[in-house]
Amino acid sequence: MSEKKWIKAEDVARLAGVSRSAVSRTFTPGASVAEKTRQKVLAAAETLGYQVNIIARTMNTGSSNFIGIVTAGFDNPFRSKLLSPLVHQLALNGFMPLLMNADDPQQLAPSLRQLLSYHVAGVIITSGAPPLSLAEEYLERKIPVTLINRHAELAGCDRVCSDNAQGAKLVADLFAQRQWRQAGFIGESLDNFSTRQRYEAFVAHTQGMEVAAHFCDSSGYQAGFAAARQLLAAHPQLQALFCATDMLALGALDGLRADNPAASLPAIIGFDDIPQADWQPYQLTTVQQNTALLAHHAVDLLVTRIAKFSLPSRHREVPVKLIVRQSAK
Repeated sequence: MSEKKWIKAEDVARLAGVSRSAVSRTFTPGASVAEKTRQKVLAAAETLGYQVNIIARTMNTGSSNFIGIVTAGFDNPFRSKLLSPLVHQLALNGFMPLLMNADDPQQLAPSLRQLLSYHVAGVIITSGAPPLSLAEEYLERKIPVTLINRHAELAGCDRVCSDNAQGAKLVADLFAQRQWRQAGFIGESLDNFSTRQRYEAFVAHTQGMEVAAHFCDSSGYQAGFAAARQLLAAHPQLQALFCATDMLALGALDGLRADNPAASLPAIIGFDDIPQADWQPYQLTTVQQNTALLAHHAVDLLVTRIAKFSLPSRHREVPVKLIVRQSAK
């Protein structure tokens, strides 16, 4: 098998009859090049199938069009639902994503160094486990950072969040409409920003109703499965459960069904609107996060800060919507 031959800028220059630097200027945004020369270079590049070597350009210029996306919990369907529009928005703005898994604390430092070696133009840190010390590391190096569904008061750091308070109020309003007076809540630890906002706003809008709460070590399916069984065993009168995430809610549904297969179960409401929420066995009522708009704002904030790092910190909230399905009819 013959070795693959990569077309180089020198090959394009030779075919176009121009200098190597003219080829470089043609493919450098904002660089000065005569229109006649540019057309010659583009025609030669098309003939040869030439593609710009992004890595080489990064090494030469010290900058790149790479954006680091730092996340954790790849088994969480909401992460996948968010990553897709994020990648799309970055592509629309001429950037390429580099994905960093922050699940393993032992790998954070090596992964940080790896992203820095690519001279990333900016970093997006999503909800989940990545510690905010990562954001500080990038900001110290003048690398723009945008947080999604995270809270931090860091100078020069932008953030975009779903409107958790609005979502919790929508759920509380549903409780009032259905005349559910015995309420339960399942969420992660109150150290989690989203859980805390959703719980506190829900309690505030239930007009003095006593809320039986159970806080878990994680937001996963198994945590919801166990929490719902424990909560209902301690409070059998509960009429409805509000879960801080859909994965907790799906686990809660299955947990209660396992214990009471023929019984009438409490209504269950989640938060996220992951694809599984609409599956026939669940038909989960939930608060829908607008992942397309979260991604749009996150990339917009990052792109404008790449252009001007000295901007003041900015925060945007994205409206949410209540999706009523069979689990809370």
